Amino acid sequence: MTTKKIIIGCMSWGFWGKKLSTKEQADLLQFCVENGNTTFDHADLYGDYTNEADFGKAFVENGVRREDIEIISKCGILNPGQTRKGDIKHYKYSKEYIIWSAEESLRNLKTDYLDTYLLHRPSPLMHPDEIAEAITSLQASGKINAFGVSNFTPSQVDLIDAKIPIVTNQIEFSLTQHTAMFNGSLDHMIQKEIQPMSWSPLGSIFKTKNEQTDRIQPVLKRLSEKYALTEDAILLAFVLKHPANVSPVIGTTNKNRIQNANKAFQTELEIEDWFELLIASQGHQVP
Repeated sequence: MTTKKIIIGCMSWGFWGKKLSTKEQADLLQFCVENGNTTFDHADLYGDYTNEADFGKAFVENGVRREDIEIISKCGILNPGQTRKGDIKHYKYSKEYIIWSAEESLRNLKTDYLDTYLLHRPSPLMHPDEIAEAITSLQASGKINAFGVSNFTPSQVDLIDAKIPIVTNQIEFSLTQHTAMFNGSLDHMIQKEIQPMSWSPLGSIFKTKNEQTDRIQPVLKRLSEKYALTEDAILLAFVLKHPANVSPVIGTTNKNRIQNANKAFQTELEIEDWFELLIASQGHQVP
């Protein structure tokens, strides 16, 4: 199985988030590479279909070598807005559209290839043969190296993987949203040797105040002091301990938090501490 890593999520770099300038993005890109965070997660959709082009400009300005970084992108969601016209949000996975989307991402990101290309969300209308044809064509032309999916259930993964190999599935997984540990998703990825990525790996701890987060907070505080790590790093350490070798996708643009994430990668929670966090999240002892 692929080695786990801390992945830099770029959704908040642009229009939907911090609205970083080209210079600021180039600087952040350089900082990430210097700190060993060389994998960047994109999607055509991010920033109302503008983030990839913004990153591409920063990539050119920065001058980092293409072989020194990995670029992930996703396709399939059509969301009406300033850039894409339409009446309703929907998914599209025709052969022609997948290939066109990949080529648009390449053009915007100013690169000749994507290291990994994902289907962003499963569609009830997707057909594995058509998807396999598109991905095979993109791989044969050297436009993508590896193929994966995002937010797919085990059966949906099997449907596509039977026709074209899937190397990764990017799912929501955190201390506060841990159903992937109990609905078979992570078990399935271990069995199939598929690399899990987790989006929103910090969960709702810093966003929501409810009974669950109230239970977690004192445990988080104590473990933060015990391990001399920030609370966000403890939350990442929880995700990283799972045997599926989950790679968290962190969405921060804060340099200190990126460094905190790397410290989490170098720390392993003791098993009782890990279970104490799980129990606090669930609100009951394990059976």
